[in-house]
Amino acid sequence: STENTSKLLLVLVSLLLVLPVVEALDAGDTIAFLLGLAVSVVGFCACLGLYARRRNGQQ
Repeated sequence: STENTSKLLLVLVSLLLVLPVVEALDAGDTIAFLLGLAVSVVGFCACLGLYARRRNGQQ
């Protein structure tokens, strides 16, 4: 599961680097955006794991 998440994150980051929008941002904005994206992915995975546990009745 961790490998899939890291692969997905790598694909997203590489797609973002290809987009011309990133060129309009400075380094600080790009770093902040990537950090926010990483936190969002981790949070989503945490919520997904919590949902899966509750669904299995393990709480």
